[in-house]
Amino acid sequence: MTSRHAPHMWRWLNRLRASDVSQGHLGLRREWWIFSALLLAACWWLAGPRQLERSNLLVQDLATRLQQRPASPEVVVIAIDERSIEAIGRWPWRRAIHAQLVRHLSAQNPKAIGLDVLFSEEDLDYPADDALLASAIADSGRVVLPVAQDLAGRPVGQLPALVQAAAALGHVQLRVDADGGVRSFAPRAGLAGQSHLHLGLAMRCVAQPQDALCAPQPADAPPALQYIGFASGNPAFTTYSYIDVVRGAIPASAFRGKYVVVGSLATGLSASIATPTQTAQHTPNVVMVAQILNGALQHTHATLASATANRLFNALPVLLTLLALALLGPSAALAACVLLWSATLLTATLAPLWWQLVLTPAAALLLVALAYPLWSWRRLNAAARFLEHEMRDLGRSGALAPLQSGLMGQDMLAQRIQAVEQASRQLRALHHFVSESLLQLPSPTLVCDPQGRILLANSAAHRYAQSLGQTLQERQDVQLLLAGTRENESQGPLFDPQTLAGGQASFQHEGTDRLGNHLLLVGRPFAAPPTTGWLLTLVDITHMRQAMAQRDQAMHFISHDIRAPIGAIVTLLEMDRTFGHRAADSAGPLVSSDTEVRIERYARSALALADDFVHLARAQQQPPRQEAVELGLLLEQAVDDSWAAAHAKLIDIDWMPQEAEALVTGDPGQLRRVLGNLLGNAVKYSPAGSTVHCSITERPAHWVVVLRDEGDGISPEQQATLFQPFTRLAQHEASRIQGVGLGLAFVHTVMQRHGAVMELDSTPGQGSTFRLVFAKR
Repeated sequence: MTSRHAPHMWRWLNRLRASDVSQGHLGLRREWWIFSALLLAACWWLAGPRQLERSNLLVQDLATRLQQRPASPEVVVIAIDERSIEAIGRWPWRRAIHAQLVRHLSAQNPKAIGLDVLFSEEDLDYPADDALLASAIADSGRVVLPVAQDLAGRPVGQLPALVQAAAALGHVQLRVDADGGVRSFAPRAGLAGQSHLHLGLAMRCVAQPQDALCAPQPADAPPALQYIGFASGNPAFTTYSYIDVVRGAIPASAFRGKYVVVGSLATGLSASIATPTQTAQHTPNVVMVAQILNGALQHTHATLASATANRLFNALPVLLTLLALALLGPSAALAACVLLWSATLLTATLAPLWWQLVLTPAAALLLVALAYPLWSWRRLNAAARFLEHEMRDLGRSGALAPLQSGLMGQDMLAQRIQAVEQASRQLRALHHFVSESLLQLPSPTLVCDPQGRILLANSAAHRYAQSLGQTLQERQDVQLLLAGTRENESQGPLFDPQTLAGGQASFQHEGTDRLGNHLLLVGRPFAAPPTTGWLLTLVDITHMRQAMAQRDQAMHFISHDIRAPIGAIVTLLEMDRTFGHRAADSAGPLVSSDTEVRIERYARSALALADDFVHLARAQQQPPRQEAVELGLLLEQAVDDSWAAAHAKLIDIDWMPQEAEALVTGDPGQLRRVLGNLLGNAVKYSPAGSTVHCSITERPAHWVVVLRDEGDGISPEQQATLFQPFTRLAQHEASRIQGVGLGLAFVHTVMQRHGAVMELDSTPGQGSTFRLVFAKR
């Protein structure tokens, strides 16, 4: 690649910048910040109390059903069921029967007895029964009675005598959620001006008064809710019929060391409570008391997290989702969203089991599920607008051919996809064209980074490296490739990495590599974000420098070698005009005869020089004719042309024509002059009385003309420059033998143009042998 190609490549690389890409990226980033702020604000609001309540209840129900475990064997239920009512009679029963049950159970030594029956009014039919029941409760010392409130919110308590006899009182109020289900209870509730534990917890305190939950609480303590850890099974607890216990049909050990809860399971006597358990969707109150007691024993009840904790819990997966959308690709971001959604649901489900904490994840689940499609819509919309804008700009700039219009009936997205496919095909073709153009450039071309490491090299660069005995490697330093190459002016290294690291302007330096080639190093920076670097081109100017040297030699030849004989002729003519008239009056000519001889000699010399110069120039510029040539005939003609000069020096030319014709293809005029020059030089530089040997030999596919003299010979150092124009051997420069060094240059040029080879064997003091090897015709 010549230096004029480099600006085009540099401009093309600079066009790869995409400022609009940066602007579009910044716009999308700004939208992400706005989108994130809105999503986090929505999360903070939706995660507050009473927001998305029903959705959160669904998650709590799922957690409840997954975490159910078998009930504690210490809890036993005595059911007032249909069979007991059928045996004893319609409800309400005489309180003496309840007194008998209490005494029977107390004899079994249970931990506590929870009698979930309200005795709010005196028994007018059997007044003595109230005293009997109070006495039995007092004698037991471990009976807990319930207190409640009616539909109007008024407290409903027990008879004063029963209150005084009971070991403790417990409320049986339950909190009803928005969907009508019961999932939580208040550990303490205030009724009739007093604070009471729940009936199940009160039973626990009767058996274990030192438990922390039994400690008295301040009257102004804020009410706290606990979520019930339901036990599995249907029924969940060991249940005995009331009538069987009263009749003594149950073994005595059935209630020893147990918590016994007595209450109604009969239809119409007990309120049916909706619960989230798998086994019983509607649960009687006595079973709810047992569930609360069981949860206290197994520590399965959970507390609702604070509003701030819930908001932070919901905000965390939303924030991570936003980061995934900003940092990851579409597929990875979708996987991250699914993973975060699942992790949030799993954490909320397992939190009651791990930390006895109820979390409300509905806000996070909703927003994580919506974040991906919403942001994908925004990103797709921005990408579509950007692609449309870029393709329109590329079409206007001429980088792409005009895009075909979308098909009728296609929606906008399909049309844009079609346009992107068409633009991609054109860009791939353009990239392939540029890559192939770079690889096929005739001059070694390198693309390197600012540190001088090669990123891309074309075929010419690889060939140049091979000529230096190297193999280009990826990320190889340019300095290693150009090691030994010197700049002509400073004689320092042609390539300096600091030039790339510290400069932004183009440069060009001229130098010579270790093979003697003249190189022009042209460097231009390029920037194709995110890649920046340099485009380096090595232009081989060896032929140009050689041509300049030949021009200088020709000018020297014209100004000196040709002007010298012509100037001598002019001087002699002027002398003849000046002194010729005097010679006419004298007895004979003064200088006329000598002047003529000298003029003739100088004229012939100038003519020979001009002739040699013209023949050399013609051989260099014009292709030789291609004719059948017989080398024996040409050599015989050359011998005839040199006979006079050889005879004058008493030199014998040994030539014996051969019978076979040595036919080759070439220009007969140029080849005859080649043989004449070589034979003339042999005669010219051979000592008097010596012999010049001429012959034609045969090789399998070649004819060889052999010319051997007995002259001074040529040293190896002189052989290196023997065929350059205007070059003469050192021993001949001071001699009277005339010449300017064009003969052998002509011989060398003609042999190259004919595809022939010239071989030289010479030893100083032993003569020289020239062999001209021609391909047979």
